Amino acid sequence: MKTIIEPFKIKSVEPIRFTTESERERILRKAFYNPFLIPAEDVLIDLLTDSGTAAMSAKQWAGIMEGDESYAGSKSFFRFERVIRDLTGFKHVIPTHQGRAAEKILFAITGGKGKFIPNNTHFDTTRANVEYSGAEAVDLVTADGRRPELVAPFKGNMDIEALKKFIVEKGKENIPVCFLTVTNNSGGGQPVSMQNIREVKKVLKSFGIPLFLDACRFAENAFFIKKREAGYSRKSLVEIAKEMFSHADGCTMSAKKDGLVNMGGFLALNDHNIARQARNLLIVTEGFPTYGGLAGRDLEAIAQGLEEVLDEHYLTYRIRSVEYLGEKLTAVGIPIVQPPGGHAIYIDAKGFAPHIPVQEFPGQAIVCALYIAGGIRSVEIGSVMFGKYDSRGKLISPAMELVRLAIPRRVYTQSHIDYVAEVVQQVFAQRNRLKGLKITEEAPVLRHFTAKFRTV
Repeated sequence: MKTIIEPFKIKSVEPIRFTTESERERILRKAFYNPFLIPAEDVLIDLLTDSGTAAMSAKQWAGIMEGDESYAGSKSFFRFERVIRDLTGFKHVIPTHQGRAAEKILFAITGGKGKFIPNNTHFDTTRANVEYSGAEAVDLVTADGRRPELVAPFKGNMDIEALKKFIVEKGKENIPVCFLTVTNNSGGGQPVSMQNIREVKKVLKSFGIPLFLDACRFAENAFFIKKREAGYSRKSLVEIAKEMFSHADGCTMSAKKDGLVNMGGFLALNDHNIARQARNLLIVTEGFPTYGGLAGRDLEAIAQGLEEVLDEHYLTYRIRSVEYLGEKLTAVGIPIVQPPGGHAIYIDAKGFAPHIPVQEFPGQAIVCALYIAGGIRSVEIGSVMFGKYDSRGKLISPAMELVRLAIPRRVYTQSHIDYVAEVVQQVFAQRNRLKGLKITEEAPVLRHFTAKFRTV
């Protein structure tokens, strides 16, 4: 098979500032060993997130110039609405400045004390918005999804039997909505099968509970369905995506991922009552319903991005680029979540640095080492991001300790990916030198963004 090339030409470039290892050691200490606190100009390869970091296309930039900045009734909104309705089939389209704003609005309406929101796996802002409302976020991913080393096609699936049992135990009246995150970010970027989406919907329909998708990576999920699920190889990605949405009652989306933009999101749904309440909250917190905290140019860019993202050549390159990095790491014995996900490689921190106990945050130690060794910024997805404390102040850790290398869309070339592989391999060869960390300062919610650390 021939090399899969980037399906685009580079039209504009941004220089990278190179730093030395000693400079990076000083920068990291100044940032209290938290990559979120490192200035972006001091990063060589930025894999902190794939959210809002995409390179936009010429047509998106052209759309920005045509953006209608009218406060109400902008023509850019009507294009935005038309594209999303055509893709998802949902009646109500409510723009927001990003995905977490859509979550905040939805859970402010449906959540509350005594409520439970099941999901295959909540990501950080989703969980935070659920819990901020007073409800409890519950993860019900399949058992396969909790085993990093296992190779299986759809490790993002929800455990159907666990879902049934959960609804019976908690009572359907206490579960206002159920979510499926596609792809499953916290679980290693693993996809959810169409069969699982149908089965989840069937269970929920029998109890009268609506299904929502966290759809920020819907296109990557559709690609995996086409490649891995029987009966879909001959279907177009547009057909597959539309079928995914057809089984749901609504979705939230950060368009900063598969919308291929730097800012924006939306809430889309069929329920007229919730939509009415959501628009009222939108006006208070985000803006008028036809701009929702976004400029008209942003609405144009999102509409164009949603049309571009389901191009099969783009997604073939996108998924292969991530897979290529995974193969490079696996070849030298570096433990990662298998198989590689759609938007990122997830290093298994417990397997990478088994000498560091979870209460000393092995993932964060690896994150720091990658920055010092090669200027690569990544993020811990483990006890720093999702850890909690019991009544005695003891850390309650999540099932997996991971380091995510999130690949921005249309930004880095194969040589950049080769460099990342070399740096990870270097750190792995010297992994016994890694030291744990302790938190010296933390916020009560989403602590990983601003926490400060010191070495043990």
